[in-house]
Amino acid sequence: MTPRLVIFDVDGTLVDSQTDIIESMTAAFAGQGMAVPSHEAIKGIVGLSLPVAVTHLAPRVSEARRDALVAAYKSTYQALRLQNGAAGSPLFPGARAVLQRLAADPAVTLAIATGKSRRGLDGLLAAHGLVGLFASTQVADDHPSKPHPSMIHACLRETGIDPGQAVIVGDTEFDVEMGHAAGIRAIGVTWGYHPLKRLGRADLRIDSFEQLDAALKGLWA
Repeated sequence: MTPRLVIFDVDGTLVDSQTDIIESMTAAFAGQGMAVPSHEAIKGIVGLSLPVAVTHLAPRVSEARRDALVAAYKSTYQALRLQNGAAGSPLFPGARAVLQRLAADPAVTLAIATGKSRRGLDGLLAAHGLVGLFASTQVADDHPSKPHPSMIHACLRETGIDPGQAVIVGDTEFDVEMGHAAGIRAIGVTWGYHPLKRLGRADLRIDSFEQLDAALKGLWA
């Protein structure tokens, strides 16, 4: 068997967290008396580490104001997570089945590369009963923001799998660029937060989790 690695993004790929993300960013900007970015603008920065995301949305604010926005976002998001649990970030249709199917394949190792914090990711995995399913979980706390390839490099290093047998599955151009920068292939999912035109450099694109098995076979063939 050839060992293979499937690395998943989280927000917009495995879970639909846009409601909590938009509500948290809205509260952060409103709390600072600033104009609230549009929903499309907020969805467009999902996947970036939080300070980088805030800088994209408010490029001319001071460092102190940026830090205040980050802190306010984290506070609201944490409160929503405690209030709503798994319901605040439901799994996309088919996600659980495909994760369980891949995890049962002895040739496949699963990993995560996400812009979430360690606390946020651990809480999400626990809420959905997915703890222990991933051999490597890389978060924003420990790496430069996507699309820097550091998270992918860590996944490859921790699992010992060759880059030619690894793939990143994500919904944003940041995931695609991160994968290519690390020398692995990328599958773009169309149900997430970046429009199709921003996934143009993906090696393959899929419209549902039911298409992932065939896409992986096609890449690895």
